[in-house]
Amino acid sequence: MKNYIVLDLEWNQSAGGTEETIEHFPFEIIEIGAVKLNEAMEEIGEFRRLIRPRVYTRLHEKILEVTHMDERTLVDEGVDFKDAIREFLLWCGQDGLFCTWGSMDLTELQRNMAFYGIQIPFPKPFLYYDIQKLYSLLYSDGKERQSLDIAVTERNLMESRPFHRALDDAHYTGRIMQEMDFEKVKPYWSTDYYRLPEKKEDEVYLIFPDYSKYISRPFESKQEAIEDKTVTDIICCKCGRMLRKKIKWFSANQKFYTALGCCPVHGNVKGKIRMRRSEDGKVYVVKTMRLIGEEDIKGIYEKKEEARKKRVEKTRIRNKKKKGELPLS
Repeated sequence: MKNYIVLDLEWNQSAGGTEETIEHFPFEIIEIGAVKLNEAMEEIGEFRRLIRPRVYTRLHEKILEVTHMDERTLVDEGVDFKDAIREFLLWCGQDGLFCTWGSMDLTELQRNMAFYGIQIPFPKPFLYYDIQKLYSLLYSDGKERQSLDIAVTERNLMESRPFHRALDDAHYTGRIMQEMDFEKVKPYWSTDYYRLPEKKEDEVYLIFPDYSKYISRPFESKQEAIEDKTVTDIICCKCGRMLRKKIKWFSANQKFYTALGCCPVHGNVKGKIRMRRSEDGKVYVVKTMRLIGEEDIKGIYEKKEEARKKRVEKTRIRNKKKKGELPLS
């Protein structure tokens, strides 16, 4: 029998700004809070630990304002992160399914574990439920991301406990899970990107009810990524058929790429590539493929034309600079 581990973290950052921030360690966890729900969505346990900061020992003013913590309490009541995470993982058990409000908590948990040299026991790919995303799928357009306090207010779930403390926010997230039609959105897993596929054979392909997702291994550059055939293939998210491209991959900003394929059985499939940076500065790809209608197709053609005009304008300016008709900078 699996349990849902509803996790929330509070973290601190350098009070001295980016100049005093340690590379690959922007946030130091200062509180872990979690509730455990069984398959009937009943709350059957809770976990809370304050953590004594060792790197960013002075609380950032924004953290003080939001959490109302104080440094003295963290020193007096906090434990070492290594002890806290070992206790937490033991409390979670072997079959816990992680749930968070938003996509940052599990990434920062693993980043803190890596910083302290703690082996990360989570599977690859690390799948979890982003309750903020599921809330949007149920109650909005699937794209808007609502804050936890507003979502709690909208669903009339407000209690006397405050927000912006780890255990309280985990409890409220669990309450939203209890209230929502969870079975309806259960197929919509999220994937944490902190640990990426190491080689081609490990690359991830996930199928959802109305779209599919591919996560690549890291590449040395964007150019290398976009030249990889697996990256640029468009596959029908319903039948897995390799598709002919009606519109080849194009981009207006070198960060997002779009293409259009046609499945003879299921119709038009939009491909979207997002270029992202890994922890070590390499490039990896998150590609989604979904069925679309005529209005969406029109939008793709319009974006392609916009991209073409931008390329023409850039070429015109570059040629003028070469001829000396425009300054070089």
